[in-house]
Amino acid sequence: MAGHENILGHDARPSFFLVKDGTERLQAPPPRKGQSVRFAARSLSVMQKEGLVASSASGQVWRLVSDEGAYLDGFNEAPCPLSFLTTGMVSSYMTELLALAEQRGIVIRNVTLVQDNFYTMKGSALKGTMTGGAKDVELEARIDSDANAEALRALVYDAVAASPLNGLMRGCKDSLFTLTHKGRRVIPDKAKPVFGDIPPDPGPVIEGVVPETSERFIRRGPMSPLTEEATSSQGSSLAEEQDRILHIRGICTVREDGVKQVEQQLFNPHGSIFHFLCDEQGRAPDAGSYIAAGIGFCFMTQLGRYAKIAKKDLSAYNVVEDIHFSLGGASGGTGQAGNAEPVETHVYLHSTEDSFFARAALDMGEQTCFLHAFCRTDLKARVKVTRV
Repeated sequence: MAGHENILGHDARPSFFLVKDGTERLQAPPPRKGQSVRFAARSLSVMQKEGLVASSASGQVWRLVSDEGAYLDGFNEAPCPLSFLTTGMVSSYMTELLALAEQRGIVIRNVTLVQDNFYTMKGSALKGTMTGGAKDVELEARIDSDANAEALRALVYDAVAASPLNGLMRGCKDSLFTLTHKGRRVIPDKAKPVFGDIPPDPGPVIEGVVPETSERFIRRGPMSPLTEEATSSQGSSLAEEQDRILHIRGICTVREDGVKQVEQQLFNPHGSIFHFLCDEQGRAPDAGSYIAAGIGFCFMTQLGRYAKIAKKDLSAYNVVEDIHFSLGGASGGTGQAGNAEPVETHVYLHSTEDSFFARAALDMGEQTCFLHAFCRTDLKARVKVTRV
């Protein structure tokens, strides 16, 4: 069992909520490409994290939390970081698919998107060779429609390209960072820098937020189906040397009121099913908010994991992350492929260690982060269309 406090489990507030007076605490930066998201997060324990996400598209601020399962000595109180990216990604695809179908006059009676994301982790953390990787996405569209097979296949491919996430997935975008250690700015070693002003440490902004409503938009289910690919065990992801493949699935459907429902299944490492709601009209976090939270939470996990493996003091680690997306090619009416600027992350480390550790933690955090690897790797969606 984990040897640290279950802070989320002891919190009397709901885990996830729309923040009361949220824009007084956090606002998205002025959009450079059509829409922007700011994600501010703080560490609570070794693997538990709390964040606020503000979207220029919705004008709302949501509180999201993340935890890990037994494989990282977590308490499984909330979804792992990869869950948020998969949820935002498959929801964005659904939004563009439905908008594009309407524009093309394709009648769809029912549609389910099944998305599988795969990631790799290889090498030694202490030798500095451990590296996270991302692999091509597998996407199956199960569609009930009278349109011909060619029209449906083109619809799905074009919807994938129209998603704002396309801007992070296609091409190679190295993420940008600033580093603050013990309250002082430190010039990164390998990580590429963000130029300009650094926002304040977000810890005080996040602490003590209260909910506007108590409506549940994320809930935990049973354990995911156990498959032969599962290789995880208690604390296995904390091993100093690794060579493994991670697999997470998102199954997206649409409610009658248009809200998207995503069932997330975690096959390797083996973890719980979580159910998400996603909405571009403000009834739940939008796709961009989930995507930003996923990238930020994943990077933070790697910071905490590296410090634990290296047996270094890291009492707290916080981030402010900005992402600038285009509007959706179909939903936003641009008629263009989605695009985005490199992710910008400001890192705040609280540690008694020296600046050499701070630089190493940032570099290894970026190097082992699955979702920064997603951004710096040219990836494709391998599409399959099934008529139902």
